[in-house]
Amino acid sequence: MTQTEIIDRIKQLKKEKNAIILAHYYTRPEVQDIADYLGDSLGLSQMAGTTEADIIVFCGVHFMAETASIISPNKKVLIPAEGAGCSLAEGVSGYDLREWKKANPDGLIVSYVNTTAEVKAYTDYCCTSSNALKIVQSLPKDKKILFVPDKNLGAYIQKVTGREMEIWNGDCCVHNKIDTQMVLDKLEEYPDADVLIHPESSCSHDDRILNHPRAFMYSTAGIIKHAKESPKQQFIIATELETIHKLQADNPTKEFIPIHSKAICGQMKKVTLEKVLEALEKEQYEVRLPEDLRAKAWLPIQRMLDLS
Repeated sequence: MTQTEIIDRIKQLKKEKNAIILAHYYTRPEVQDIADYLGDSLGLSQMAGTTEADIIVFCGVHFMAETASIISPNKKVLIPAEGAGCSLAEGVSGYDLREWKKANPDGLIVSYVNTTAEVKAYTDYCCTSSNALKIVQSLPKDKKILFVPDKNLGAYIQKVTGREMEIWNGDCCVHNKIDTQMVLDKLEEYPDADVLIHPESSCSHDDRILNHPRAFMYSTAGIIKHAKESPKQQFIIATELETIHKLQADNPTKEFIPIHSKAICGQMKKVTLEKVLEALEKEQYEVRLPEDLRAKAWLPIQRMLDLS
């Protein structure tokens, strides 16, 4: 089948099956283009909770489809690429959190949404990069906090809020490579450009970046919003490369420069048009959790959504 034929067939099946396609900004451009909703982790979670579709085809990695299934247990959630994982989600386990809770029974665990359902089940509050600052700032000041699993996002939150936290030693294998010198070199090379940085990056808590007048720290949705609203014409994008597809579509006259050419999430690229079609045709790779686990994992997500 040609790409056009695949897209036409996907559209036909969506109508027949009352299905919706959710896609993350890091997926392939052609996958982004067929999505009914394109977003970051927070936006996708919110959409999963409000859609009236019977089937959700989640174009992203496994923890994202799990989160959609936690939020919408009556929907059939399909993941086109069954093996699409995440270094953050794989960097901490429910056992790790259970042991921390034993040692700190009055402590609070804040888990980035980039975690498994098992981890969420031992979590007090979930967060995304969009709302992490707000979530942490809302917590009682006399409580000990463990932030998992992203060490860079955790260090950024701690730096900005002044809130002491125990921070797990995990990272995004893509963003962790975006370091301070890389950003400073690009700012020098492009003196008229703003640099828009995801807080999972290893430079996110460096004062040289935080205090730079042309450096801005945002979730992916925040990066897109800044670029659209700014009068500037040139931007350095310090996050996953595929985000530029959306940025360029929204701002065809502006220039977007990737921080480096290898800022690519290979796991997200496992989702292809062919796999989306196959998921819809066969309704395969459904993500569904045992109800006891789902109910436990739902509570910290619900708290996050309420605070958002």
